[in-house]
This record gives sequence, structure tokens and C-alpha cells, in this order.
Amino acid sequence: MKVLFFASLRERLNCDQEEWTDTAGITSPQDIINRLIERGAPWNEALQNGKLLVSINQEMAHLNSQLEPTDEVAFFPPVTGG
Repeated sequence: MKVLFFASLRERLNCDQEEWTDTAGITSPQDIINRLIERGAPWNEALQNGKLLVSINQEMAHLNSQLEPTDEVAFFPPVTGG
């Protein structure tokens, strides 16, 4: 599973992507967030606000959407502008 981070989230985490081979127990994007939060700072600080957007295989999704081990999951903060 490929996990991507974009925009200010990428900067806060100092990470743009990870490859996960151990996806046991990961069935949704929320499961990924929960596992990342366990790492402590800065992960918990960046991911606990509950305002993240998520896409699965480049399509907008929900935090409780179903994942497959080969999916690409991207997280990014809400954006505004014209």
C-alpha cells in the first residue's frame, strides 16, 4: 500500500510518501491515521485534527472507506481559494 501526504501536511510530517507492506488490520484510511498517530509527534499533532481529506487511487474517499492492500491512499489538508 502506498501512503501519500500532500501540501502543508507533507511539510509538517517531513514526509511525502511511504510504502506499507504490513497492512494487517488496515481496512480503512482511518486505520492508517490511527497507526500513524501511534508514532507520536509530529504525527499525532498533524493527524488528530479530524479535518483531513483523503483519496483512494486518486478518487476522493471517506475515512471509513474500504481499502485493499494494493491501494494508493493520499491525505491532504482542506484547501480554500478561488
